[in-house]
Amino acid sequence: MSISFDGIGHRSVTFPAGTCTVGFPCKLDAAETVSNCAASGKFLGVVEEVKGGYVGVQLHGFVTLPYTGTAPTVGFTALSADGTGGVKVDATNGQTYLVVHVNKTATTVTFEL
Repeated sequence: MSISFDGIGHRSVTFPAGTCTVGFPCKLDAAETVSNCAASGKFLGVVEEVKGGYVGVQLHGFVTLPYTGTAPTVGFTALSADGTGGVKVDATNGQTYLVVHVNKTATTVTFEL
């Protein structure tokens, strides 16, 4: 039997799009648009789709993203964007998320937004 977190608590919202890349952590800009999150930035969600000047952003539920640097630990861990489409452990600037799986071979982390 395998374990899957896909779809649990999933919620998405549509925003006007700034510079967005599908699969990247994103932030809300002052202009009320969503853009990719820079390194060490707090992110509001993950870009799911970019279409016609708008972006679909997953705000809640479980996501799997690449990580850089030190491997996160399962449990509650502070994460911030790494600036390249993934996340990194960041006790200084990060927000705390529930990490449920870390794949050190693939360098991915699954956590709840």
